[in-house]
Amino acid sequence: MATLVLTTVGGIIGGPIGAALGGLIGQAVDRDVIFKPKGRSGPRLSDLSVQTSSYGWAIPRLFGTMRVAGSVIWSTDLIESKSKTSGGKGQPDVTSYSYSVSFAVLLSARPILGVRRIWADGNLLRGAAGDFKTETGFRLHLGDEAQDADPLIASAEGAGLAPAVRGSAYAVFENFQLADYGNRIPSLTFEVEADAGPVTVGAIAAEISGGLVDGTAATLPVAGFSAYGDSLRDVLGTLGTATNAWFASAGARLAMRSDGTPAATIGDDGYTAGDAAGTPRTRSIAPAASVPKTITVGYYDPARDYQTGQQRAQRPGAGTAVQQLDMPAVLSAGDAKTMAEAALAAAETGRETRKVALGWNNLGIAPGDVVAIAGETGRWRVTGWSWESMVLTLDLVRLADAPLPASASSGRVLATPDLTIGTTIVHAFEAPTLDDSVLTAPRLLIAASGTGPGWRKAALLLSLDDGASWTSIGATAAPAVIGTIATIPGAAPATLADRRDSFEVDLARGDMMLASADDAALDGGANLALVGGELLQFGKAEPLGGARWRLSVLWRGRRGTEAAIGGQAVGDRFVLITADSVAVAQVPLSAIGGTARVLASGVGDLDGPSEADVAITGVSVLPPSPVHLSATPQPNGDVALTWVRRSRGGWRWLDGADAPLVEERELYRVTITPAAGAARTIETATPSATVTAADRAAGAVTVSVRQVGSYGESPAAAITIAAGEE
Repeated sequence: MATLVLTTVGGIIGGPIGAALGGLIGQAVDRDVIFKPKGRSGPRLSDLSVQTSSYGWAIPRLFGTMRVAGSVIWSTDLIESKSKTSGGKGQPDVTSYSYSVSFAVLLSARPILGVRRIWADGNLLRGAAGDFKTETGFRLHLGDEAQDADPLIASAEGAGLAPAVRGSAYAVFENFQLADYGNRIPSLTFEVEADAGPVTVGAIAAEISGGLVDGTAATLPVAGFSAYGDSLRDVLGTLGTATNAWFASAGARLAMRSDGTPAATIGDDGYTAGDAAGTPRTRSIAPAASVPKTITVGYYDPARDYQTGQQRAQRPGAGTAVQQLDMPAVLSAGDAKTMAEAALAAAETGRETRKVALGWNNLGIAPGDVVAIAGETGRWRVTGWSWESMVLTLDLVRLADAPLPASASSGRVLATPDLTIGTTIVHAFEAPTLDDSVLTAPRLLIAASGTGPGWRKAALLLSLDDGASWTSIGATAAPAVIGTIATIPGAAPATLADRRDSFEVDLARGDMMLASADDAALDGGANLALVGGELLQFGKAEPLGGARWRLSVLWRGRRGTEAAIGGQAVGDRFVLITADSVAVAQVPLSAIGGTARVLASGVGDLDGPSEADVAITGVSVLPPSPVHLSATPQPNGDVALTWVRRSRGGWRWLDGADAPLVEERELYRVTITPAAGAARTIETATPSATVTAADRAAGAVTVSVRQVGSYGESPAAAITIAAGEE
């Protein structure tokens, strides 16, 4: 009779649990039988960590705060962009390609409050501060019933053809740059905040059942939960199994219960074994091996960035059975351990069952109630109920006491670092070649970094016409070590190692590092830095605290920049130059004498790109100035002038003989300026010239020497010859 009545109640309730669940309750079948798995019994933890886009794939209803992957519900094709950079005279142009995509990811089948962090292929894409580590547009639709279709999807699909997806939360990425992810959409997971603070399992059961389940008595809180599975029955079963709750009839609804307070105390009512009613009171204990020896709870651990964790409880004694409980909930390690111990205690205590016979005056006791037995300790849950020949027979199972809170560790945590990107700092400069190559067109070097440690790169634009037009020149190289000069290096010759002077620099961030180098490493090109306009090398780097360093053991005026020695000022740039930290941009020969503007735009440059302006002097393609100017008086009053040629190729002087010419021809332009009269200019193909006695007659004579290269003249080397010098 009870089965028939409760089946009817189940039919009235309707919905996914329906009459079948009501019938099972009417048969007073235990919770483990009510929700006994049939094939796939409910959510698996891996379901939430794999991004899917399969038709018919269930979308979770999220509670609290969870990390989920979601499902791609819309996407454009890959969008190809290309940029062309000049390879210089005689070299082919270089075309670079980049790819982006726009797509939408469905997150929750119920409204949410927001999204915090986002991971892409396991690395942070969006940090806790809301900063993106990869360039992308981003919009979040919270899932309210009034939300409109996303404007990007609407423009792509047409007016009236784009769904608003009301009642479900989804995120839209616009022009997501794919260079860091192998030109594919990476596997994304989202830290979704669906509710403010923890939520009870009873509240979850009530909402997902549409109010058919009264969950007010199930008060266990969880930080987050994903209602996800083949059916509502499976999700309710997971909630009940993992929290030792059970379901009972409550009028036209079901009640989720976990409170073990007895509703009644059962006496013997005069019915004993062998009496006229023929209904004995019996007690049985199942074998220890019939229950699990070990119960393991799988869960999401917030201390591990919501990655899956496991906590287990094990009992002594016979048996080898192992039970795995997958709880798609966010729990601390201690709460998960407590849950495992509670489940094991319930299984162990539940081995003891009773069957009792009572009189009609106990008909108020219903399946799912908790009772006490007069004269005995413990609490019992009613799992079976029958009424026959005026005798009420109850099946009881012993309830375990609530376990004490357990302590447990999440294990070693290797969390993804959340590094802020900050804004871009960019320096552009023209410098002589840093190796022994010979350039045929001027070349700019671009070094950049960011104010935050998470900065990685920025897109570069170049203008040679004062911003009237811009050309893409690719992206910056690896983050450079950059800063400003705090104290000025003194003047010193470029021909000797300067072991007297030192200077201090303030690097852009405290995590930037410098290192010392011995003479052999310096000879190999180590620790080359641009300091103001001078290229120098430093052998000793001392940290002074914070981002300040003291640099000493200096090799000055490297690569022909000796003219800049002593010309620095506090606040001038400091750039450590390495092969992998500078990007290269070649410009045409016609740009010499003009100014280049470089824009660098990174992910963190929300207020606009950073800019660097650089005068193109041609220093990268012009020969360096001659050196070792020497004046030798002659008996007739003339002065023989000689010098040594230098080369823009072969800086290392590996053969120890002569530097390669690399220019089309050897030619020098010598300007002789006497104290009175007009200056005169001569050209010579040898490193020598003559200052005549007539040039010296009126006083001191100034002589400047420039080497004529393939693309222009070198800077001048000058000497002053005194009047009448012998």
